[in-house]
Amino acid sequence: MVSASVETRLFINGEFRPSSNNETFDLFSARSGSLFAQVHEASKEDVDDAVAAAKAAFPAWAQLSPRARARLEAESMGRPVSTYFDATMGSDYFRYFSEAAYPQGSSSLNTPGFVNVTVKQPVGVVAAIIPWNAPLVFFCKKLAPALAAGNTVVLKSSEKAPLTSLYVANLAKEAGFPPGVLNVLSGHGPISGAALASHMDVRALTFTGSVRTGKLLRKMAADSNMKNLILELGGKSPAIVFDDCNIDAAVQHTQFSIQLLSGQNCMANSRIYVQSSIMESFVEKFKAAFTSARLGDPADPNVNHGPQADKIQHATVLQYINLGKETGKLVTEEQSAPGLFINPTIFRDVPEDAKIMKEEIFGPVVVINSFDTEEEAIKKANDSEYGLYASVFTKDLDRAMRVATRLESGTVGVNCSGPTKGDDMAFGGQKGSGLQRESYLHSMETFMETKSVMIKVDGL
Repeated sequence: MVSASVETRLFINGEFRPSSNNETFDLFSARSGSLFAQVHEASKEDVDDAVAAAKAAFPAWAQLSPRARARLEAESMGRPVSTYFDATMGSDYFRYFSEAAYPQGSSSLNTPGFVNVTVKQPVGVVAAIIPWNAPLVFFCKKLAPALAAGNTVVLKSSEKAPLTSLYVANLAKEAGFPPGVLNVLSGHGPISGAALASHMDVRALTFTGSVRTGKLLRKMAADSNMKNLILELGGKSPAIVFDDCNIDAAVQHTQFSIQLLSGQNCMANSRIYVQSSIMESFVEKFKAAFTSARLGDPADPNVNHGPQADKIQHATVLQYINLGKETGKLVTEEQSAPGLFINPTIFRDVPEDAKIMKEEIFGPVVVINSFDTEEEAIKKANDSEYGLYASVFTKDLDRAMRVATRLESGTVGVNCSGPTKGDDMAFGGQKGSGLQRESYLHSMETFMETKSVMIKVDGL
């Protein structure tokens, strides 16, 4: 049954409205498979209207002081409510940036006869394109710093999970955000996403998603106005488990990492390298922990493993599992889960050049391979075009630091794994996993221009 209780229109210039051509797309419940909502699809004209509204609102918004500026996922993508921390995390972002929005410039007398001043100013209209796996978190972590820096924003949600963003847009309207400061569009990448990336009035674009889409957006940005890009493009995160580690803790952290959101998270340690001397023990313990997942209705607080987001994602994961059977040893039972569910799946002894070792699966599928030496483990972990997150499990601090500094990854967890990270620490990827960094202390910089002003002073 189509739900009439959720907002599915576009939010442009402070008002909800249908798409310009009245086009909609169907949103099916990952929980039941039934049609849940018909969401308005933003057209290029809608994108133009949203950007124009943001551009018109920018001067007044940018001139306000930082103090003045500060004032449904179980259905759409199958997120278990038992692991839902998104609302708390999202509110933390807005609370932080409402109080920390005082970017610091600098001054000097290093040029004889001049007072030199560096100022930070907002870039203008920012486009944000967010993924479907944690839409509220990404809505907040991208919008809060962009708005706090004095920019206006046009956000495009994922077609797989558009409802949360529209719900928060309604809250922003109730809170009194000026018209045009925040605009929310629903739609597919080739239409509204491409229009935003190519728009000449958009001065910065922040995106979290696949490498393939990131490459397309980067080309569009370069071909239009060379807009500033902040890209977080996923991972194929390795975890290295040495034989001196606390093996039970290593199992707990790595199992949680790959199972969170049913494997649909960018930091999931989908490649685990275990020192040969503890390989059998680790696999046995990991299998027991991973396969104890409670599959079922994601709205049930006792469930911790929901379905994949939609039929396309479900089919994609099954294809990778079938490929894995051709190249490695399947440790778990054959796939038998109903609907859009994927059982926790473990492979071992998979060749390093196999597809399931090289490509991001985005599902509850993990490969456990063995290694003998530290050098071998580092080489295998780095043999990837991804570089978002890596983990090292060991009690030897010297080894932990040696390995951490050599791993080609934006974040390295020692005796922990993704999604563990520090909000005050830079987060982003190396190599194909992205450009620039996000965090409490880094995000505002990416949404601001640095301007140098030289003041000639007589007699100085």
